[in-house]
Parts: sequence; structure tokens; C-alpha cells
Amino acid sequence: MMTEFTVKIAGRTAAVRAMFPSTRDYCRDYLWEGAPDFTVETSMADIAFEREKSAQEDRLEGIPVRRFSDAYLETVAVQRKIAEHLFAYDTLLFHGSVVAVDGEGYLFTAKSGTGKSTHTRLWRQVLGDRAVMVNDDKPFLRMTEQGVLACGSPWNGKHGLGANISVPLKAVCILERGAENRIWPIPAREALGMLLQQSNRPMDRKLLPKYLELLDKLAGGAAFYRLACNMEPMAALVSYQAMSGNGKDEQR
Repeated sequence: MMTEFTVKIAGRTAAVRAMFPSTRDYCRDYLWEGAPDFTVETSMADIAFEREKSAQEDRLEGIPVRRFSDAYLETVAVQRKIAEHLFAYDTLLFHGSVVAVDGEGYLFTAKSGTGKSTHTRLWRQVLGDRAVMVNDDKPFLRMTEQGVLACGSPWNGKHGLGANISVPLKAVCILERGAENRIWPIPAREALGMLLQQSNRPMDRKLLPKYLELLDKLAGGAAFYRLACNMEPMAALVSYQAMSGNGKDEQR
């Protein structure tokens, strides 16, 4: 028996027909009443696809293949299907950690294991209640005439850090480890490789032109930075001052 519910994510509503009741609970902070913009439905074939895709990624990274439950893999399948529909609404799923300060969003992205979550935790430590997690793993980025909105989603990382909010995206920062804290602005074209790597590409090849269009809008809708940091509290202050404009453009 299917479990049916509706969620609202990035300003759009999706009716979900899921096999496991736990999927509804997973999306509980985004449940919505009302007519959907589109419908997604999962099957065991979707779960098999997600299991094989996860195994392939583990092999590429040289780590033991992880064994996930069918129920968990269904949440991933729902994410993928919703993301596919949201291309039509100028919205892109992205792999990164978004923290908002005084109502403006800052997106940190990097290869897995670099320390995105650690760095945004330092922002919350240094800036206190001014800093709010939007999403710690898979935010949606919605392109509008006014700019880019960073939107929360149920897929907010292993620690469940995030909120059902949307904030204007002020800056995107590529994070890397360094002995000293240093941040500098970069042109969007320098960030293109990381944007391609960390954004969700469509399964339907017919959507590739739309995907590239959204990347172009993202490139024109936010400032871009590169940060070398040592994961100490001062790293958060250095990056916040530079990207917010409340300090020197570059600190060492």
C-alpha cells in the first residue's frame, strides 16, 4: 500500500506516492496541504537504481560499499525525482552547506570530506544566534528575477541541520584546507568546474540545456570566493568578513 503526501520545497508543491511510511516522516518539516504542481512515485526499480549508483560512487572513492536500507534509498529516489521536476521551475539541487547570517545566505562547497559542515559550524559558534543553518547537505537553489534563493530541503545531511526557509544567496565559496586562513574573490568561470561537479545533473538528457542555463544564472547571481582555512574559529570570522563586506576583502 502506497503512502501519499504532499510537500512544498523551494516554493513548489509535489505530491509523493511512496512505498514506505518512513519517507513521509523524513519529509515531515515540508508537509503541505493543497494542490500539487507535480507528482512523483517510487518503485523497487528506483531503489535498485539508487543502490547501484551508491555502490558505484563508493567504488570510485575507494571505500567499502555501504549497505543502505530500502527505506533510506527511497528518500534518495524521491529527492532525485523532485529535483528533476524542479528544473522546469528554475531550481537546481546543489551539494553544499548553506548558512544564513542576518537573512543572507552563504554557500560553502567542496569535495566530500573537506570540511563544509565543520566550517559552517564554526560560523554558528562565532556568530551565535545571527547564524542559522539553511541546509547542511542538499539545498535547492531557485533562480529568480531578483537573484538566487537558497532553499531548505528534507535532505539536510547526517546531522539533520537545516530549516524550512529560503534566503537570498549572497556568495558561494569553494573551501579547501590550508595552514593559514585566506580568502579571495574569484570570477565565476573559475568556479565552473566545482559548480558542475556539485550540482545535480538531470537524468533526462533533454533537460541538459535547462541545466546549463541554470548554472549560468547561478554564476551571474552571486559572488564567488575561494577559501583556504585551518578549521579554527578565526577561519569563520575571516570568511564572514570578506563575503559579507563587513571587513577587509582579504585577510591572511
